[in-house]
Amino acid sequence: MTFNEDSRVKIPAIVHLTRLGFTYVPKSGITNLHADTNIFKDLFKQGLSKINRTEYSDSEIDSFISELSIKLDNSDLGRAFYKSLLGDFACKLIDLENFDNNLFHVVTELTYKNDEEEFRPDITLLINGIPLAFIEVKKPNNREGILAERSRINTRFKNPKFKKFMNITQLLVFSNNQEYDEENITPIQGAFYATPDPEQVNFNCFREEDNSLIHNVPQEDSEIEKQILLDNNIVSILGTKEYETAKGPNSPTNRILTSLFSRQRLKILLRYGFAYVNTVNNGITKIEKHIMRYPQLFATLAIEKKLIAGVKKGIIWHTQGSGKTALAYYNVNYLKDYYQKQNVIAKFYFVVDRLDLATQAKNEFEARGLKVEMVSSKEDFIKNIKTAGATSGNTGAQTITVVNIQKFS
Repeated sequence: MTFNEDSRVKIPAIVHLTRLGFTYVPKSGITNLHADTNIFKDLFKQGLSKINRTEYSDSEIDSFISELSIKLDNSDLGRAFYKSLLGDFACKLIDLENFDNNLFHVVTELTYKNDEEEFRPDITLLINGIPLAFIEVKKPNNREGILAERSRINTRFKNPKFKKFMNITQLLVFSNNQEYDEENITPIQGAFYATPDPEQVNFNCFREEDNSLIHNVPQEDSEIEKQILLDNNIVSILGTKEYETAKGPNSPTNRILTSLFSRQRLKILLRYGFAYVNTVNNGITKIEKHIMRYPQLFATLAIEKKLIAGVKKGIIWHTQGSGKTALAYYNVNYLKDYYQKQNVIAKFYFVVDRLDLATQAKNEFEARGLKVEMVSSKEDFIKNIKTAGATSGNTGAQTITVVNIQKFS
């Protein structure tokens, strides 16, 4: 029996995703796609009708997809489309409040095609018929294959033919189902996650801190598993030791899938895990799209956990260059909503002790879309604290106050 990347990584990953609540769509079910976006029109209609409690007509669905297609054609790394996901659209595209209310599906070998150019990710994940994530796999112990695949991913996102597909994709995972090769400063082997970028995709490691998440994954449904194996003409691997090991929830690939695509985690990442950053280089403004690093994610969750427990203060310890300002940005968005659910309007302060740090923080926050107020005296600080909480909800920029205490006495 020949074991390859399908039998050792892809099929076990698909089976695992069904454990996480994704419904497998057989290859014969990949029909009625919108060619420019790969939106599954039938699932899109079903999902949107469900979460909006409205029976949309085919013409209304076509109109929604056409509007999204126009937004996806922007040269903005999908910023306009992402805002639509978060609620800036004629209807809900995703129910971020009642996340289980959405439709979750997984398909394999979905072709992304524009004119003569095409590619086929190994696995694509859909929410309400929208292809929001994909997974590429390689067989273990194949360093050159890994490097070649990374190069292909970068080349693909540089191709203007694939701009809409890049803009609609929020998350991508790349794995050869091995543990990280820790002897390298930058691991090559392992399971990585990223968000698309036309210049350079930055592959991040993920190290899970909540092991109960991995241990509490339910068993697979044996009938669904057989359906997946039959559909991929690979039933012969069922029951083999190699396959049983590969599909285990603790395999490197399946661990990262659990960490990213468990319902609550996916909800958090879609709502809070991305930042569009405006940068200026030689007078030219460009957009970068960043995704939360795993330490930033766990720091944010730890803050919420302590607040729920009644803890009023604490310290997050960061090394230099590890993303302190970015963490503050993610925290502002996350905690704003945390407090709003309690009918509290929160104010956020970023305190530094030097002018250069204050200026740097101001630039970093504004680049991510926050409104920044600057305070450099004790009197102004007192006035700022006494003013009402500053936020403009979902329609405008959240405010953060940068406080430079260098001249406080």
